[in-house]
Amino acid sequence: MRVGVITFPGTLDDRDAQRAVRLAGHEPVALWHGEHDLHGVDALVLPGGFSYGDYLRCGAIAARSPIMTEVVDAAERGMPVLGICNGFQMLTEARLLPGGLVRNQTGVFVRRDQVLRVERTSTDWTNRFADGQEIVIPLKNGEGRFVATPDEVARIEGEGLVVFRYVGDDPNGSVDAIAGLADAKGNVVGLMPHPEHAVELGFGPTTTRMKAGLDGLDGCLRHSNPQLVSFSNRPFQKPFSVTPTDWSSASLRSNCSSSSDSFFGTSTTRRTW
Repeated sequence: MRVGVITFPGTLDDRDAQRAVRLAGHEPVALWHGEHDLHGVDALVLPGGFSYGDYLRCGAIAARSPIMTEVVDAAERGMPVLGICNGFQMLTEARLLPGGLVRNQTGVFVRRDQVLRVERTSTDWTNRFADGQEIVIPLKNGEGRFVATPDEVARIEGEGLVVFRYVGDDPNGSVDAIAGLADAKGNVVGLMPHPEHAVELGFGPTTTRMKAGLDGLDGCLRHSNPQLVSFSNRPFQKPFSVTPTDWSSASLRSNCSSSSDSFFGTSTTRRTW
């Protein structure tokens, strides 16, 4: 599967997203904001960062970049589109998702390993998770508070568009603790936390399940069928622990199962984003 990752001026996490796609066993395709060509990709990722310096509103200028015409058309035709952090902001500004993202209620930048609850699994990006499953994904934002009008909130909740909610303290002050949304068809998903930062053994948040930060791989970019990418989880064959001799890629891979399901659809051997 060819997954396009779009770079805008000020994008920060495009390389991380490309790496996550590669670890998931897919082919990352670098796309530039100024083009009108998606180069025949099968899915799209709008990565995090500070596009155009967050001027006007976060994602507002990027949502009007030339390539976004193609992104909107592709999304309306059913192509899987994932917006992460600044990418989520772009999706709301492009009206592919409802509501908007504004300054955190505390007024400060938040960075933490965040527990999320999966609220909807009938999307192209979350169909390998279980309803109600809790995962740990890094969060880092200053304008991550989801807001919407009362009528929009009623529609979002009534139509089951919430994909992820924050568990425990709401880090941004988002309405209904909303961390991520999908459109009605389920091919467009946006979330504030960063699954591309939870894709490699020993480098992501470590959970009580000893997964060592693979919840991002376990759900987003792997397919459960030829048309779908997924965010789901894969169990380890044994608990993961690091010793000075464990850092070769071969020894790290030996600590995870060899099946290939995950978030980014991440699977090297095994991941899904």
